[in-house]
Amino acid sequence: MKDISESQARLKGIFNITVTPFTASGEFDFAGLSRNIERVISMGYDGVLIGGTYGEFPAMTADERAMLFRHVMEVVGDRVPVMLCSAGSDARVVRDLTQLAGDLGGLPMVTPPFVSEVTDAQIISFFKQMAPLSRTGILVYNAPGIGITLPPVVLEQLADIDGVVGIKQGDLNPTAIDQIANRLGGRLRLFCASDLAFLGPMMCGFDGISTTNSGALPEIILATYRALENGDANTARELHGLWYPYRALARRYGQPQLVKAAMNLRGFDGHHVRAPLIDLDPEIVGLVEQELLRLAADPRSGVTLK
Repeated sequence: MKDISESQARLKGIFNITVTPFTASGEFDFAGLSRNIERVISMGYDGVLIGGTYGEFPAMTADERAMLFRHVMEVVGDRVPVMLCSAGSDARVVRDLTQLAGDLGGLPMVTPPFVSEVTDAQIISFFKQMAPLSRTGILVYNAPGIGITLPPVVLEQLADIDGVVGIKQGDLNPTAIDQIANRLGGRLRLFCASDLAFLGPMMCGFDGISTTNSGALPEIILATYRALENGDANTARELHGLWYPYRALARRYGQPQLVKAAMNLRGFDGHHVRAPLIDLDPEIVGLVEQELLRLAADPRSGVTLK
Protein backbone atom coordinates (compact mmCIF):
# COMPACT_ATOMS: atom_id res chain seq x y z
CA MET A 1 0.00 0.00 0.00
CA LYS A 2 1.34 3.41 -0.89
CA ASP A 3 -0.66 5.86 1.23
CA ILE A 4 -3.45 6.38 3.77
CA SER A 5 -6.20 6.50 1.15
CA GLU A 6 -5.23 3.08 -0.14
CA SER A 7 -5.09 1.69 3.40
CA GLN A 8 -8.59 2.94 4.11
CA ALA A 9 -9.89 1.44 0.87
CA ARG A 10 -8.31 -2.00 1.28
CA LEU A 11 -8.60 -2.52 5.04
CA LYS A 12 -11.58 -4.87 5.20
CA GLY A 13 -12.45 -8.54 5.21
CA ILE A 14 -10.84 -11.55 6.89
CA PHE A 15 -7.16 -11.33 7.85
CA ASN A 16 -5.13 -14.34 8.92
CA ILE A 17 -3.07 -13.68 12.06
CA THR A 18 0.01 -15.58 10.93
CA VAL A 19 1.84 -17.41 13.69
CA THR A 20 5.62 -17.17 13.72
CA PRO A 21 7.06 -20.69 13.31
CA PHE A 22 10.13 -21.17 15.47
CA THR A 23 12.53 -24.11 15.39
CA ALA A 24 13.14 -26.16 18.52
CA SER A 25 16.16 -23.94 19.22
CA GLY A 26 14.09 -20.75 18.87
CA GLU A 27 15.15 -19.62 15.40
CA PHE A 28 12.79 -18.28 12.73
CA ASP A 29 11.66 -20.76 10.09
CA PHE A 30 11.21 -18.28 7.26
CA ALA A 31 10.49 -20.98 4.68
CA GLY A 32 7.67 -22.33 6.83
CA LEU A 33 6.35 -18.83 7.40
CA SER A 34 6.28 -18.23 3.66
CA ARG A 35 4.33 -21.45 3.09
CA ASN A 36 1.77 -20.47 5.72
CA ILE A 37 1.28 -17.07 4.09
CA GLU A 38 0.94 -18.54 0.62
CA ARG A 39 -1.67 -21.01 1.86
CA VAL A 40 -4.08 -18.39 3.18
CA ILE A 41 -3.58 -16.04 0.24
CA SER A 42 -4.30 -18.86 -2.20
CA MET A 43 -7.47 -19.72 -0.28
CA GLY A 44 -8.79 -16.18 -0.64
CA TYR A 45 -8.03 -14.51 2.66
CA ASP A 46 -8.21 -10.74 2.31
CA GLY A 47 -5.02 -9.97 4.21
CA VAL A 48 -2.50 -11.11 6.81
CA LEU A 49 -1.38 -9.80 10.18
CA ILE A 50 2.26 -10.32 11.10
CA GLY A 51 4.10 -10.21 14.42
CA GLY A 52 1.04 -9.61 16.56
CA THR A 53 0.23 -10.87 20.03
CA TYR A 54 -0.15 -14.44 18.82
CA GLY A 55 2.78 -13.89 16.47
CA GLU A 56 4.78 -13.68 19.75
CA PHE A 57 6.27 -10.23 19.19
CA PRO A 58 7.06 -9.71 22.92
CA ALA A 59 9.54 -12.59 22.65
CA MET A 60 11.43 -10.91 19.79
CA THR A 61 14.11 -8.24 19.68
CA ALA A 62 13.47 -5.06 17.71
CA ASP A 63 15.96 -6.23 15.07
CA GLU A 64 14.16 -9.56 14.73
CA ARG A 65 10.84 -7.82 14.28
CA ALA A 66 12.28 -5.59 11.57
CA MET A 67 13.71 -8.65 9.83
CA LEU A 68 10.30 -10.34 10.05
CA PHE A 69 8.60 -7.29 8.51
CA ARG A 70 11.03 -7.19 5.59
CA HIS A 71 10.76 -10.90 4.87
CA VAL A 72 6.97 -10.90 4.87
CA MET A 73 6.66 -7.86 2.63
CA GLU A 74 9.05 -9.47 0.15
CA VAL A 75 6.84 -12.58 0.13
CA VAL A 76 3.49 -10.80 -0.08
CA GLY A 77 4.34 -7.79 -2.18
CA ASP A 78 1.13 -5.91 -2.89
CA ARG A 79 -1.13 -8.95 -3.37
CA VAL A 80 -3.04 -8.39 -0.11
CA PRO A 81 -2.86 -5.79 2.66
CA VAL A 82 -0.47 -6.61 5.50
CA MET A 83 -0.89 -5.45 9.09
CA LEU A 84 2.52 -5.25 10.78
CA CYS A 85 2.38 -5.07 14.57
CA SER A 86 4.71 -2.34 15.82
CA ALA A 87 3.45 -2.39 19.42
CA GLY A 88 5.87 -2.21 22.30
CA SER A 89 6.63 -0.82 25.73
CA ASP A 90 9.54 1.32 24.50
CA ALA A 91 8.23 4.26 22.47
CA ARG A 92 11.53 4.47 20.59
CA VAL A 93 11.11 0.92 19.29
CA VAL A 94 7.47 1.58 18.41
CA ARG A 95 8.51 4.71 16.51
CA ASP A 96 11.17 2.89 14.47
CA LEU A 97 8.97 -0.11 13.66
CA THR A 98 5.97 2.06 12.81
CA GLN A 99 8.00 4.06 10.31
CA LEU A 100 9.54 0.90 8.85
CA ALA A 101 6.15 -0.80 8.47
CA GLY A 102 4.76 2.16 6.57
CA ASP A 103 7.86 2.50 4.40
CA LEU A 104 7.55 -1.17 3.43
CA GLY A 105 3.94 -0.72 2.36
CA GLY A 106 2.34 -2.42 5.35
CA LEU A 107 -0.04 -0.94 7.90
CA PRO A 108 1.51 -0.50 11.36
CA MET A 109 -0.64 -1.79 14.22
CA VAL A 110 0.01 0.19 17.41
CA THR A 111 -1.16 -0.42 20.97
CA PRO A 112 -1.25 2.17 23.75
CA PRO A 113 2.03 2.31 25.68
CA PHE A 114 1.71 -0.38 28.34
CA VAL A 115 3.28 1.38 31.30
CA SER A 116 1.77 1.97 34.72
CA GLU A 117 -0.38 5.00 35.47
CA VAL A 118 -0.40 6.38 31.94
CA THR A 119 -3.24 8.85 31.47
CA ASP A 120 -5.77 9.16 28.65
CA ALA A 121 -4.14 12.42 27.62
CA GLN A 122 -0.73 10.74 27.41
CA ILE A 123 -2.18 7.89 25.36
CA ILE A 124 -3.75 10.31 22.89
CA SER A 125 -0.50 12.25 22.68
CA PHE A 126 1.37 8.99 21.98
CA PHE A 127 -0.86 8.12 19.03
CA LYS A 128 -0.58 11.67 17.69
CA GLN A 129 3.19 11.20 17.64
CA MET A 130 3.03 7.79 15.94
CA ALA A 131 0.42 8.43 13.23
CA PRO A 132 2.51 10.85 11.08
CA LEU A 133 5.44 8.42 10.98
CA SER A 134 3.72 6.03 8.60
CA ARG A 135 2.80 6.97 5.05
CA THR A 136 0.07 4.31 5.14
CA GLY A 137 -1.44 5.48 8.45
CA ILE A 138 -1.77 3.38 11.59
CA LEU A 139 -4.21 0.86 13.02
CA VAL A 140 -5.06 1.29 16.71
CA TYR A 141 -4.93 -2.09 18.45
CA ASN A 142 -7.13 -2.16 21.55
CA ALA A 143 -5.62 -5.25 23.16
CA PRO A 144 -6.76 -5.91 26.74
CA GLY A 145 -4.62 -9.04 26.96
CA ILE A 146 -1.32 -7.16 26.78
CA GLY A 147 -2.00 -3.80 28.37
CA ILE A 148 -4.57 -1.07 28.66
CA THR A 149 -8.18 -1.48 27.58
CA LEU A 150 -9.23 1.67 25.76
CA PRO A 151 -12.85 2.67 26.45
CA PRO A 152 -15.05 3.87 23.57
CA VAL A 153 -14.76 7.48 24.69
CA VAL A 154 -10.98 7.39 24.17
CA LEU A 155 -11.29 5.51 20.89
CA GLU A 156 -13.54 8.29 19.64
CA GLN A 157 -10.79 10.82 20.35
CA LEU A 158 -8.20 8.62 18.61
CA ALA A 159 -10.48 8.39 15.57
CA ASP A 160 -10.08 12.16 15.12
CA ILE A 161 -6.30 11.89 14.69
CA ASP A 162 -5.08 12.31 11.12
CA GLY A 163 -3.55 9.03 9.97
CA VAL A 164 -5.59 6.69 12.15
CA VAL A 165 -7.32 4.47 9.60
CA GLY A 166 -8.86 1.82 11.82
CA ILE A 167 -9.28 0.08 15.15
CA LYS A 168 -8.67 -3.57 15.89
CA GLN A 169 -10.96 -4.14 18.84
CA GLY A 170 -10.00 -6.79 21.37
CA ASP A 171 -12.52 -5.81 24.04
CA LEU A 172 -15.62 -7.69 22.87
CA ASN A 173 -17.93 -6.53 25.65
CA PRO A 174 -21.30 -6.15 23.87
CA THR A 175 -21.83 -2.62 25.17
CA ALA A 176 -18.41 -1.50 23.91
CA ILE A 177 -19.02 -3.15 20.54
CA ASP A 178 -22.40 -1.45 20.23
CA GLN A 179 -20.95 1.97 21.06
CA ILE A 180 -17.97 1.60 18.74
CA ALA A 181 -20.01 0.29 15.82
CA ASN A 182 -22.58 3.05 16.04
CA ARG A 183 -20.29 5.96 16.87
CA LEU A 184 -17.27 5.12 14.73
CA GLY A 185 -18.66 2.99 11.92
CA GLY A 186 -18.07 4.71 8.59
CA ARG A 187 -15.47 7.06 10.05
CA LEU A 188 -12.71 4.46 10.04
CA ARG A 189 -12.31 0.72 9.61
CA LEU A 190 -13.40 -1.51 12.49
CA PHE A 191 -11.89 -4.97 12.98
CA CYS A 192 -12.88 -7.65 15.47
CA ALA A 193 -9.63 -8.91 16.99
CA SER A 194 -10.85 -12.41 17.85
CA ASP A 195 -12.25 -15.30 15.82
CA LEU A 196 -13.56 -16.91 19.01
CA ALA A 197 -16.59 -14.61 19.04
CA PHE A 198 -16.80 -12.55 15.86
CA LEU A 199 -20.41 -13.05 14.78
CA GLY A 200 -21.71 -10.28 17.06
CA PRO A 201 -19.30 -7.51 15.99
CA MET A 202 -19.82 -8.35 12.32
CA MET A 203 -23.59 -8.24 12.73
CA CYS A 204 -23.16 -4.81 14.34
CA GLY A 205 -21.38 -3.51 11.25
CA PHE A 206 -17.66 -4.15 11.74
CA ASP A 207 -15.59 -4.18 8.55
CA GLY A 208 -13.61 -7.34 9.19
CA ILE A 209 -11.92 -9.76 11.55
CA SER A 210 -8.43 -11.00 12.31
CA THR A 211 -8.14 -14.71 13.04
CA THR A 212 -5.36 -16.76 14.61
CA ASN A 213 -7.12 -20.10 14.52
CA SER A 214 -7.35 -19.84 10.74
CA GLY A 215 -3.73 -20.94 10.78
CA ALA A 216 -5.01 -24.35 11.83
CA LEU A 217 -8.61 -24.27 10.53
CA PRO A 218 -8.46 -21.99 7.48
CA GLU A 219 -11.32 -23.68 5.64
CA ILE A 220 -14.11 -23.51 8.20
CA ILE A 221 -13.27 -20.04 9.51
CA LEU A 222 -13.14 -18.62 5.99
CA ALA A 223 -16.44 -20.31 5.12
CA THR A 224 -18.04 -18.94 8.29
CA TYR A 225 -16.89 -15.42 7.52
CA ARG A 226 -17.97 -15.53 3.88
CA ALA A 227 -21.41 -16.82 4.84
CA LEU A 228 -21.88 -13.91 7.23
CA GLU A 229 -20.49 -11.48 4.67
CA ASN A 230 -23.06 -12.76 2.16
CA GLY A 231 -25.94 -12.31 4.59
CA ASP A 232 -26.37 -16.00 5.39
CA ALA A 233 -26.42 -15.74 9.18
CA ASN A 234 -27.90 -19.22 9.63
CA THR A 235 -25.02 -20.92 7.83
CA ALA A 236 -22.48 -18.73 9.64
CA ARG A 237 -23.97 -19.64 13.00
CA GLU A 238 -24.04 -23.36 12.12
CA LEU A 239 -20.41 -23.38 10.98
CA HIS A 240 -19.22 -21.32 13.94
CA GLY A 241 -20.91 -23.75 16.30
CA LEU A 242 -19.26 -26.68 14.56
CA TRP A 243 -15.81 -25.80 15.85
CA TYR A 244 -16.85 -24.73 19.36
CA PRO A 245 -15.07 -27.71 21.04
CA TYR A 246 -11.83 -26.56 19.40
CA ARG A 247 -12.42 -23.03 20.70
CA ALA A 248 -12.96 -24.44 24.18
CA LEU A 249 -9.54 -26.10 23.98
CA ALA A 250 -7.99 -22.86 22.73
CA ARG A 251 -9.45 -20.91 25.64
CA ARG A 252 -8.27 -23.51 28.13
CA TYR A 253 -4.74 -24.15 26.86
CA GLY A 254 -3.90 -20.88 25.16
CA GLN A 255 -3.01 -19.46 21.82
CA PRO A 256 -0.67 -19.68 19.94
CA GLN A 257 0.40 -22.96 21.54
CA LEU A 258 -2.76 -24.79 20.54
CA VAL A 259 -2.85 -23.29 17.06
CA LYS A 260 0.70 -24.40 16.37
CA ALA A 261 -0.01 -27.91 17.67
CA ALA A 262 -3.06 -28.18 15.41
CA MET A 263 -1.09 -26.87 12.44
CA ASN A 264 1.61 -29.47 13.01
CA LEU A 265 -1.01 -32.23 13.12
CA ARG A 266 -2.35 -31.03 9.78
CA GLY A 267 1.08 -30.96 8.15
CA PHE A 268 1.34 -27.17 8.27
CA ASP A 269 4.33 -25.21 9.58
CA GLY A 270 3.32 -24.42 13.15
CA HIS A 271 6.51 -25.76 14.75
CA HIS A 272 7.27 -24.37 18.21
CA VAL A 273 6.56 -21.43 20.48
CA ARG A 274 9.29 -19.34 22.06
CA ALA A 275 9.92 -18.94 25.79
CA PRO A 276 8.29 -17.95 28.05
CA LEU A 277 5.56 -19.93 26.25
CA ILE A 278 5.84 -23.72 26.32
CA ASP A 279 4.69 -26.21 23.68
CA LEU A 280 1.67 -28.28 24.66
CA ASP A 281 2.23 -31.56 26.49
CA PRO A 282 1.68 -34.71 24.39
CA GLU A 283 -1.57 -35.58 26.15
CA ILE A 284 -3.00 -32.16 25.28
CA VAL A 285 -1.83 -32.56 21.70
CA GLY A 286 -3.79 -35.81 21.74
CA LEU A 287 -6.95 -33.89 22.66
CA VAL A 288 -6.31 -31.50 19.80
CA GLU A 289 -5.89 -34.42 17.41
CA GLN A 290 -9.19 -35.91 18.56
CA GLU A 291 -10.94 -32.64 17.83
CA LEU A 292 -9.36 -32.38 14.39
CA LEU A 293 -10.50 -35.94 13.65
CA ARG A 294 -14.03 -35.01 14.69
CA LEU A 295 -14.01 -31.98 12.39
CA ALA A 296 -12.48 -33.97 9.53
CA ALA A 297 -15.36 -36.46 9.80
CA ASP A 298 -17.87 -33.70 9.11
CA PRO A 299 -17.79 -32.61 5.45
CA ARG A 300 -19.13 -29.18 6.35
CA SER A 301 -15.83 -28.27 8.02
CA GLY A 302 -13.59 -28.72 4.99
CA VAL A 303 -10.87 -29.95 7.38
CA THR A 304 -8.61 -32.80 6.30
CA LEU A 305 -5.69 -34.46 8.06
CA LYS A 306 -2.37 -35.47 6.56
